[in-house]
Amino acid sequence: MGIFSGISHELIDIIEWTDDSSDVLLWRFPRWQNEIKNGAKLVVRQAQVAVFVNEGKIADVFQSGTYTLTTENIPILTTLRGWKYGFNSPFKAEVYFVNTKQYTDQKWGTKNPIMLNDDKFGMVELRAFGTYAFRVSDAKKFMEEIVGTNSSFTTEDIEGQLRSLMVTNLTSAVAKSNLGVEKFSANLDEFSAFAKEKVDPTFTEYGLTLTKLLVENVSMPPELQKEIFQYSRLNKIDMSKLAQMNVANSIETAAANQGGLAGAGMGIGVGFGMGNMMANTMGQSMNQMQQQAAPTPPPIPQAVQYFAVVGGKQAGPFNEQQLAQMAQSGSLLRDTLVWKAGMASWLAAGQVPEMTNIFGATPPPVPPGV
Repeated sequence: MGIFSGISHELIDIIEWTDDSSDVLLWRFPRWQNEIKNGAKLVVRQAQVAVFVNEGKIADVFQSGTYTLTTENIPILTTLRGWKYGFNSPFKAEVYFVNTKQYTDQKWGTKNPIMLNDDKFGMVELRAFGTYAFRVSDAKKFMEEIVGTNSSFTTEDIEGQLRSLMVTNLTSAVAKSNLGVEKFSANLDEFSAFAKEKVDPTFTEYGLTLTKLLVENVSMPPELQKEIFQYSRLNKIDMSKLAQMNVANSIETAAANQGGLAGAGMGIGVGFGMGNMMANTMGQSMNQMQQQAAPTPPPIPQAVQYFAVVGGKQAGPFNEQQLAQMAQSGSLLRDTLVWKAGMASWLAAGQVPEMTNIFGATPPPVPPGV
């Protein structure tokens, strides 16, 4: 994987990594006793970063480009320990190349079901799987947090850890989210965006960037899938089309039987009957719901009517206005017997509380002799 040239002191060393693999994240350049000569060439290709390490400490990070390692243009190298002879003699340092390209088609999945408390369906179990892509965005942090002293590091070495990080954070995020369970299975794009937003900060802590996360499938118990399917279709059923479909099925079935079109006629009747019945039922239910939802005024109060004994005979019924006129004319007195619905027996008009205002507005009789 590396090119080592210039063993002789007359030749200049070339330090580079020609990456011909698809899964290597980090590779340490092999040097005899880690010695680097003055004027050595460092070649860092696109999608690579070179990291110099001395006695376990990161000294410098080089981005893509070609460098001549001298104290004039790389002053930080003069701070490395063991520099007692100056830059004319070899110095010791480990050189790591970190691949910063995007690693795609990484698999992930939930080993155990995710428990979700849904408002419509209660406690449900979800399983999900898909793919993701990532790249190294901070080589220094990546080496400090994950690599350690490994001379090489592949995606296989880290995939288990990344998968655990992803599933753990995703499980926690889903449990705390307000997304309905039907969103997870019906809109995978939205779920994928939600998952990436929740998982990406964890990758950043390790010097990585989650560039893409795809949820390819969300599975749940069959009975829950059936319930969600029925729920989603509840408000989208066209009863007339359903009746037409039943009629067409009846004709096709009858034509294949001995009953022929006679059977088809029965099927047509049944189809239209069922369609009309279901349509009428749904229409009545909608009307009832609308009537229940709309506020209704109270019933108009009925005017109270009384019967009265006038001239020794029952007369009436009379409303309040008529009784007032009778009191003014003298045909209704306080001792006149009256009765209305709900009274146990006839009573004098002056003893009925509701008629007090009638006599209160009537002047008393003119005293005799006036």
